[in-house]
Amino acid sequence: MLVTGGCRSGKSKFALEQALRFSPRRFFVATLEKRDDPEMDRRIRFHVEARGRDWITVEEPVRIADFLKERQQEADIFLVDCLTMWITNYIMRDMSDSEIEQEVHGLMEVATNMSTSVIFVANEVGLGVVPETLLGRRFRDLAGWTNQQMAEVCNEVVFVAAGLPMYLKR
Repeated sequence: MLVTGGCRSGKSKFALEQALRFSPRRFFVATLEKRDDPEMDRRIRFHVEARGRDWITVEEPVRIADFLKERQQEADIFLVDCLTMWITNYIMRDMSDSEIEQEVHGLMEVATNMSTSVIFVANEVGLGVVPETLLGRRFRDLAGWTNQQMAEVCNEVVFVAAGLPMYLKR
């Protein structure tokens, strides 16, 4: 399942609710890399507390495909939050667009062949104004392209706005 929507749309909450339908071996795969940012640390604590103790949280900023493939026998569900941050992590590592596209294709292949369910969360970043900078436009384009690619291989795609899910693909 791919769950997408804008910032603070309720997409992560929706994804968590969907994942709770699965038995207790739940992995939360966090792609955010911690930095020296007290405000972000508070957000992370809030999300960890909101999930509760029923989750195994793993911080994996770039090797999502490898992690899913290697650990799929240990889980009933993986929740990856979020693909947009994952793309950002690659951009910040100075990877080229073609290198990032290869990583996305690798994730698509793993997602297609998983024996364990996966919910991917991603921001829909293309609904606003055109970014002023080249980096901003590159980010928007890569994030939008990634969402399209992942939507192609996911069985379900849900867009969340104002906390309300709209099923785009079932």
